[in-house]
Amino acid sequence: MKNTVKLLALAAALTVASAASAQQTKGTWLGTLGINKITPKVDSGDVSAPALPGTKADVGSDTKPRFAIAYMLTDNISGEVDLGLPYKHDLIGAGAIEGTGKLGTSEVLPPTAFIQYRFLPANSMFRPYVGLGITYAMFQKETGSGQLTALLNTGGPGTTFKLDDKWALSYQIGGTVKINEKWFIDATVIKTKLKTKVHFSTGQTQDVRLDPLAVSVSVGYNFKGF
Repeated sequence: MKNTVKLLALAAALTVASAASAQQTKGTWLGTLGINKITPKVDSGDVSAPALPGTKADVGSDTKPRFAIAYMLTDNISGEVDLGLPYKHDLIGAGAIEGTGKLGTSEVLPPTAFIQYRFLPANSMFRPYVGLGITYAMFQKETGSGQLTALLNTGGPGTTFKLDDKWALSYQIGGTVKINEKWFIDATVIKTKLKTKVHFSTGQTQDVRLDPLAVSVSVGYNFKGF
């Protein structure tokens, strides 16, 4: 009887181990949905003449839902695509015009593709990972404020602007914590090296390095393809 119980316990343990090993193994898809906060780390150039010397800009942060889908190419190497809704950022006066308030707003949609390396065995409770990716930052719906017009086109029609869409490198560090054989928690930090140029309707331009830092926490589900 004792031997039978031991055999049953061993079989159960092997079954659990087999199911656990299916997590994040080659051929597995990993889908995550969560919240992501993007905070630009701005290094602003001056608005070109004619403008007050030292006319710079800062950019506010925004938080939106984040969806990512990854595929395990091997037990340790995965490819991931990060998607989501456009982020809306406030452009704020800085430098010589610090304190003037909001100059405008812009939306940006930054889809990113990563190649990742996931450490530790596929059935580990915790799996840290690193990633190297490429981001395409698409700017849209740029809107200038009355304050921007007062600074660049006093007494004239409203000033508008456009930001150049850009490719950029992104670096990622994160980790997953297993809830069970299918569900997990994912947390990741992404740094993107992004520089763009602002074109104002008044003819002036401005170079801005944004270098955003993104921090997200998500719930994930892994499954085999059909």
